[in-house]
Amino acid sequence: MTARERLPNRRASTTLAFECAGLHYVCTYSRYFDGRIGELFISNHKSNSAADTNARDAAIAFSFAVQHGADPELILRALCRDSNGRANGPLGRALDLLAEAESRP
Repeated sequence: MTARERLPNRRASTTLAFECAGLHYVCTYSRYFDGRIGELFISNHKSNSAADTNARDAAIAFSFAVQHGADPELILRALCRDSNGRANGPLGRALDLLAEAESRP
């Protein structure tokens, strides 16, 4: 396992809102200076619900994984999707939105 690469204590973050499976989520993420994603937080409008807890836990696990060298693109491709290729869960939906934003000129 590689050593954890921490983000600076003061860093810029971006927040976006999205919907997944009929629920509303807010995602906040930060990047390293070189543009790589370094952390991601997701919360649900139903605070402390199972959906909120699962989204928060998934985002925390994702953040620790990328801080230890995991490839975010591999994680994104491994997440569950429906028959049309849409992400089933909030982490997948948030990462899809980030990938879409990066691909825009």
